[in-house]
Amino acid sequence: MVFPQLAAFTAAPGVIRLVGHRGARGVLPENTIAGFEFAMQSGVSLLELDVTATRDGVVVITHNHHLTPSMVRDGDGNWLQGSPPKVSALTYDELRPYDVGGLDSRSAYGMRFPDQGFLEQTRIPRLSELLTLLQQEQHQGVHLLLEIKSDPDLMANSAARNTLVQAVVAEVRAAEVQNRTVLHSFDWDLLADCQRLAPEMPASFLTQMPENDDDIGEDSSKAVNPVEGFTALELPDKVAAAGGQFWCPYFLDITAESLARARELGLITVVWTANEPADISRMIELGVDAICTDYPGRVQHLLRRNGLHWQVAPTVA
Repeated sequence: MVFPQLAAFTAAPGVIRLVGHRGARGVLPENTIAGFEFAMQSGVSLLELDVTATRDGVVVITHNHHLTPSMVRDGDGNWLQGSPPKVSALTYDELRPYDVGGLDSRSAYGMRFPDQGFLEQTRIPRLSELLTLLQQEQHQGVHLLLEIKSDPDLMANSAARNTLVQAVVAEVRAAEVQNRTVLHSFDWDLLADCQRLAPEMPASFLTQMPENDDDIGEDSSKAVNPVEGFTALELPDKVAAAGGQFWCPYFLDITAESLARARELGLITVVWTANEPADISRMIELGVDAICTDYPGRVQHLLRRNGLHWQVAPTVA
């Protein structure tokens, strides 16, 4: 099958692609419409985001399975206390009052992003809100790296997993953005469901070697990511054997050798999440296809310093 989505994520002479991670998490609250709008206004045309569903089946954009106290306030503006509710246990109407417009700067997670802007009255968006935004003429070139969150509690519940994939795929198709969407997951079995239910959308295989620490304040992927026992150099072959078009390794896991192997196998390589200038510079030196980052401006500046860009210049008729 020919995938028109691939070109937007593939490096070209003088070009390494730039993916805004959850919008631009280092600058504005993650996985929010404001964050996505900021990224697009900054010249970012590739957006990474996370989705799951509420109890009544509404697909929403959020990373963690539970409402995270370090980034969620209740309807009265107070940081959540105690055991946080699970998104999938709430209806959309129950989820709606929570405010995700800022970080608690006292928390370990908040300390990771001290420059993130603080917004008021910012809600967890429905996926349909972003898809509607992308239908606007000025956003027709924007593509999505859409991560379907895999719940470790539902690994044996194939019906629930299928229902989530079907709901996501139905919304993407209804908005007619399937030719701009890549389905993305750490859960390779879930990606097999995606390939079966949505063969027109490429599969993007996320990986993180077990020896690397989980990011503070975020749900771990290790329970659903089947890379235990593999070496980093073996991962491109595993992804290709599973029918993937994208290999998305943690930036600390990629080497010149594994990148060369991915290229031999025809895989597009998108590294996540490179934020520090030294790490971004190493990814540029390696020559990956795309860099996923919380700080799009940092990548833009470093690409330009190296005589590179993140977009292919339009051809002149």
